[in-house]
Amino acid sequence: MDFSDIGFQIRAKRKAKSWSQEKLAEEVHLSAAYIGMIERGEKIPTLETFSVIANALEASADELLSGVISASHEARMSKYAEQMRSLDFKSQRVLQEIIEIFLKNYPK
Repeated sequence: MDFSDIGFQIRAKRKAKSWSQEKLAEEVHLSAAYIGMIERGEKIPTLETFSVIANALEASADELLSGVISASHEARMSKYAEQMRSLDFKSQRVLQEIIEIFLKNYPK
């Protein structure tokens, strides 16, 4: 199993907060070098370290594990449905038509 996506997600969340690796390292009491190794997929953090990083980044475990666990697919689909409900009726209909066309043409 490839865990490098965890590092990619951590990097994305860190950058979204406009934090450097050094800032994240300071927040979680780790070295910037170790944060870099996690982000590059060279190291897999322990559960404890992962939790500390997730909390510091104000990210859910599901967000950070989205490329690794299949359950995250359900969470993303739920998030998409929620976002679709917030659209106006015309936009919702366009998305529904796109989905219907895709499903009709998607090989089973």
